[in-house]
Amino acid sequence: MTIRVAIADDQPLVRMGLRVLIESEDDLAVAGEAVNGQQALELVIAERPDVILMDVRMPVLDGIEALRRIAADPRLSGVRVVMLTTFELDEYVFDALRAGAAGFLIKDSDPVEMLRAIRLAAAGESLLSPSVTRRVLDSFTATAGVVRRTHPELKELTDREREVLALIGEGLSNDEIADRLVVSPATARTHVSRAMVKLRARDRAQLVVIAYQSGLVQ
Repeated sequence: MTIRVAIADDQPLVRMGLRVLIESEDDLAVAGEAVNGQQALELVIAERPDVILMDVRMPVLDGIEALRRIAADPRLSGVRVVMLTTFELDEYVFDALRAGAAGFLIKDSDPVEMLRAIRLAAAGESLLSPSVTRRVLDSFTATAGVVRRTHPELKELTDREREVLALIGEGLSNDEIADRLVVSPATARTHVSRAMVKLRARDRAQLVVIAYQSGLVQ
């Protein structure tokens, strides 16, 4: 099955690089390109790609607002949004995750990491690796003073589900959680799914936000 990927970035060189990378893979195809957030929104509505790689800062409509509109449209529930950012834009990362991003990537990420992000997003997971997510979110929380507040449904989680939520907040994938807890990947997925249902989280990225805001990740 081919994963259809849209690209939204106002820099021609970035778009070209992403297009060449995507077209080099047999299981990926470019679904279209946009140079601003408004075009990105129109592209997603018209093409319904599996994944869109979207820059945070774009003219006309910025990437986070475009993300919010995509997340709010039930017709686009199958579209996964991966935000593109730089370390100079750390303060936007938390907003992107809270708005429903499937994850985020630093623009100069290794091509292998970029391709992994696309495939993970298409599979319903998020690119929230410890090497990137913790570094950026730690920077954000240190400088922006994120308000810590316990999620009202957190008390509904079992001890193991709280433990899994904390590991998600650290950026671990399902397989990495399984290794850490010495359980099967299927069991790890079950704990993640139950935590998501109990916390009424849209996706894995929102679980990261809840873990941080609830103080499960220091």
